[in-house]
Amino acid sequence: MEVRLLGPVEVHAAGRVWDAGPRQQRHVLAALAADAGRPLTAETLIDRVWDEAPNGARRALHVHITRIRRLLEQIGDGATLSRRSGGYLLEAATDRHSFRSLTEQARRLPADRVALLGRARELWRGEPLTGLTGEWATQCRRSWRPEYLEATESWARAQLEDGVFEPVIPVLTGLSGEEPFAESIAALLMRALHAAGRSAEAAQFYLSWRQRLVDELGIDPGPQLQELHQAILRQEVPVPGTKAPAQLPLDVRGFTGRSDELAQLDETLATADDQPTAVIVSALSGTAGVGKTALAVHWAHRVAACFPDGQLYMNLRGFGPDGAVVTPADAVRGFLYALQVPPQQLPAGLDAQTALYRSLLAGKRVLVVLDNARDAAQVRSLLPGTAGCLVLVTSRNQLTGLVAAEGAHPVQLDLLSPAEARGLLARRLGEKRVAAEPIAVDGIIAACARLPLAIVVAAARAATRPALPLAALAEELNEAGGVPDALAGARAIFSWSYRALDAETADLFRLLGRHPGPDVTTPAAASLVGLSLTRTRNLLNRLADAHLITEHSPGRFNLHDLLRAYAAELSRNEDSQAATTRLLDHYLHTAHRAALLLYPRRHPIALTPLSPAVTPESLTSHREATAWFTAEHPVLFAAIELAAGDGHDTHAWQLAWTLWDFLDRRGQWPELVAIQHTALTAAARSADRAGQAHSHHGLGFSYDVLQDHKHAVHHLQAALALFGELGDHTGQANICLSLCVQAYSEGDLRGSLSHADQALVLYRAAGDAFGQAAAHNNIAMLDVESNDPESALSHSVRAMEFYEEADDHHGRATGWDSLGLVHRHLGDYRRSIASYERARDIFHDLGDRRLEADTLCSVAGVHQQFDHPAEAREAWRRALRILEELGHPDAADVRAKLSS
Repeated sequence: MEVRLLGPVEVHAAGRVWDAGPRQQRHVLAALAADAGRPLTAETLIDRVWDEAPNGARRALHVHITRIRRLLEQIGDGATLSRRSGGYLLEAATDRHSFRSLTEQARRLPADRVALLGRARELWRGEPLTGLTGEWATQCRRSWRPEYLEATESWARAQLEDGVFEPVIPVLTGLSGEEPFAESIAALLMRALHAAGRSAEAAQFYLSWRQRLVDELGIDPGPQLQELHQAILRQEVPVPGTKAPAQLPLDVRGFTGRSDELAQLDETLATADDQPTAVIVSALSGTAGVGKTALAVHWAHRVAACFPDGQLYMNLRGFGPDGAVVTPADAVRGFLYALQVPPQQLPAGLDAQTALYRSLLAGKRVLVVLDNARDAAQVRSLLPGTAGCLVLVTSRNQLTGLVAAEGAHPVQLDLLSPAEARGLLARRLGEKRVAAEPIAVDGIIAACARLPLAIVVAAARAATRPALPLAALAEELNEAGGVPDALAGARAIFSWSYRALDAETADLFRLLGRHPGPDVTTPAAASLVGLSLTRTRNLLNRLADAHLITEHSPGRFNLHDLLRAYAAELSRNEDSQAATTRLLDHYLHTAHRAALLLYPRRHPIALTPLSPAVTPESLTSHREATAWFTAEHPVLFAAIELAAGDGHDTHAWQLAWTLWDFLDRRGQWPELVAIQHTALTAAARSADRAGQAHSHHGLGFSYDVLQDHKHAVHHLQAALALFGELGDHTGQANICLSLCVQAYSEGDLRGSLSHADQALVLYRAAGDAFGQAAAHNNIAMLDVESNDPESALSHSVRAMEFYEEADDHHGRATGWDSLGLVHRHLGDYRRSIASYERARDIFHDLGDRRLEADTLCSVAGVHQQFDHPAEAREAWRRALRILEELGHPDAADVRAKLSS
């Protein structure tokens, strides 16, 4: 049980608000609770309740104390009110005590102070002791206020230090209005506005604040605030905690040569100011393996300091052997994530996302490296719209369209000159060894056809045999078939290097050719080759030492396109389908585990059996599942295409099934449509009715979100029929609930209710308690819409019973939220508020902050409807605080309510 004083005086226990009695009784309770745990004399209590005690005040006090004691006994949650020698002693938890405890913890635990202070601030539900009058209540409010201000300022300061500023601005703006002469609040707000890129607003706020200070108090701001204002005008105030994107891969070890091309790129950068309104684009082209990526990354690292706002990098995979080209939509979205745009803030559609991307880069100096582009169309959406940024594109094609339309500066990269090739070998093998055998060195260079990739691979082989003369290595290369043609020469070098691998390492290299890309982790490689993690890591290190693969980020490996194509050819010639099956099993079983962590109530599917020697990754939390999907979803997309094209139809549709919730939460509905179509084709080809049913359901859901209701209904009806043929009542019921939502969105209330009723019947047949709860809950909401609150109440109560049976905490919260709406329509203010508050508490405990905010908005609506404007505004403020911290678009609507 908890007595709440930081707002209206309330008693909370067992998930509900208890009636604390009339105003004077609540005043007595507050007087006791303010010093809970310490005895108070009757005289002290009388002084707190009455400014001028009337006749009979002591008798009235005893009556109130007796009633409060009976209330505590009725609640029976450990709180007591007893008579001691020193007076009356209330032993109960209070929000005031919790507030002080949290702020004290924040002082002791600086790493957790944002979360702790945020929880402390949430305890303030409005003006303390709302509705109580008198000198004591006024004095409490006056003396408690500084503690709230200190906690809020400390929270804001900690947020700014962590680089989080958008949620801070509205809080400080409101606080500045309440405390118009508080210089510390004004300074924090100016820093937050500046950090958010709103320096002009920060300067304007200062001028308005200064004018108010002069007009009303006749003084100027203090010197520190004046200095802050000047520093903001000079753009000399650092933005703490914000991290500019730094996505460049590692610079190439032993890079040498290319002085002419580096000079061209330097000149392009040096002349950028000649056209101050234009975006500078350089197009670096050359044949495969000629070193375009190495040159681009090396130059980018050299000039990174010229771009303090960050460096963006994307491998567009324009010429990958698997055909998995990065689409402009995927690339733009990836850059928006790198620029710290939350998924829920992404606008729909490529055009809107491109506009946001360009807006974020406007006025900044960012280097954008677009590697391995297929054509100009692939990169146009990734070009910034204003000057200050520089774009470097690499491609096997010359990108003449980009040169003609966007004025890109072309840089053609040819084979290494003999001197550059010799310098590259010297960097890898040492000057002394290269100088000792000049004829052999010329032979190695000729065999590699002066192609940098081939030279690097050959040098890696030579470095592992330091005692062997280079002449012997040159002879081996010639025997391998090295010829003057660059690509043929590379192939010969790869063959030579591959044959030098031990059997296990060669097996892994070949099998990596079966991996769909774009990169592979150690666990996935272990399943692919059927070995332990430790053994596989050793093999990957050997391949990296031989420069046959690259560890482009910790634990993630990729192959150059030419090496991938070569490995794939070897794999087709020598290996069976067993490795592909192991790889798909690895991704499917890991993704299935991750999907159930995101949403445990998913309609289950029967996975394909796990092949021997496959070790799925061990994921144990929602956070780990989200992180895994974030890193692996490009690989999973490619795995679905691989499965569908390689006869693994069940893997194809089941992998698509696992991605549903992840893509939905990121707003990637077009991608969800695409993979579900692939899944449907695969399931239909193998006459897998369960796979077709689930794929049709996924398509129906996705099209409904995209507001393509015609296609949504078509696929949902197809899924309904298939689940019916299978006798899958839960599957049918799930579709009926989807049709219920779809009909409601179309304004068909009667059709929506019919689908919900049908879902309830089917869930009953399946014995699915959770499903019955969901169906009852939907019917209750539709009954409210139909102005039948009595029926709605009946269904809401039944929903709660089934949620309890299913032991579903999230369901309980949903049920309480629905009961809040029902009681609101029945005109029962207290029960509505109590139900909503119970739902909010559960959502808070579950960490579902978005639904917590939604429920607080519902609480505000009830307060407003029943003419409690102060309580309504406080609920909206609490909701806004959460929505702004989440970066949720609904924050704008709540902000508008507060400003009206």
